[in-house]
Amino acid sequence: MPIYCTYSIIAVLLVVLELLYFRIADYCNIIDKPNERSSHSSVVLRGGGIIFLFAAWIWSAFFGFHYPWFLAGLTIVCGISFRDDVRSLPDSVRLIAQFAAMFLMFADFGILNWQSWWIILLALIFCVGIINAYNFMDGINGITSGYSLAVIAPLMVLNHSLHFMETSYLVVAAMACLIFSFFNFRPKGKAKCFAGDVGSIGIAFIILLPLGKLILQTGDVTYIILLAVYGVDTILTICHRIMLHENLGQAHRKHAFQIMANELQIPHEVVSLCYIAIQIIVSLGLIYIRQWHWIYAITTIVVLCAAYLIFMKKYYHLHEEYLNSKKINR
Repeated sequence: MPIYCTYSIIAVLLVVLELLYFRIADYCNIIDKPNERSSHSSVVLRGGGIIFLFAAWIWSAFFGFHYPWFLAGLTIVCGISFRDDVRSLPDSVRLIAQFAAMFLMFADFGILNWQSWWIILLALIFCVGIINAYNFMDGINGITSGYSLAVIAPLMVLNHSLHFMETSYLVVAAMACLIFSFFNFRPKGKAKCFAGDVGSIGIAFIILLPLGKLILQTGDVTYIILLAVYGVDTILTICHRIMLHENLGQAHRKHAFQIMANELQIPHEVVSLCYIAIQIIVSLGLIYIRQWHWIYAITTIVVLCAAYLIFMKKYYHLHEEYLNSKKINR
């Protein structure tokens, strides 16, 4: 069967499964109600990001079960995340599932050995941090699927010359993002569904497989800046909240993208496109600068951090005014 026919069949299956999930979610009342963290004000179907789990299983069925431990880990972490979307679970349960799932992915990487246990432990903590950062950043329409495409596209470009991953895997992951974007990448109040934890954590896990294989094959850890925009926003926001003596487990709206969407009233799709565009520019720079990767990576991080700090210095007072207004209304 020609490859384009296979991709067409997969696309149809993904659309059908997503629409079927919408029927189930509507019937079972799996919805996202606005809270203090939300940038939306209406009730929307939750968990539409389960399409990413469907995509991984369908890819394996069509192209072979090349990464059985990864697939098992993805199923575990998505299952727990979906359960959390329906009814909240303790943080400890979610973290145990995430570490177990990441450990299974490392088994497919072939890097598990007792001699390097401390490196593996640090890598586990770092990777679990990445998938949670992805979850933290899932707050406005289009940002999760759009940003994921901005990561997958450079991986496809790099894979053309380095051949670290099956091309079909990246294509199917991109297809899932595009299909989900059709239902989610819309103006505020018009999204058909939200990704939920199952979506944001699931696609992060899916992206970490080719990214990890790329880093292991090349020995170049600077490829981690393919996630630089999310990384800088997440880490600096956490640092900011620590400085404010806030409980990190409580919902908040202090990310730069949240202030842009809420206090500055910039349309969701515009904010998402800004994050997508910046990450693509950063990634293209890394791809086409053949030497001095470390200098480029450090310079990029410094510039992004400076931009974040300047933005917060100029606009964070709007968020404080919003918090004060809530106190007065109470």
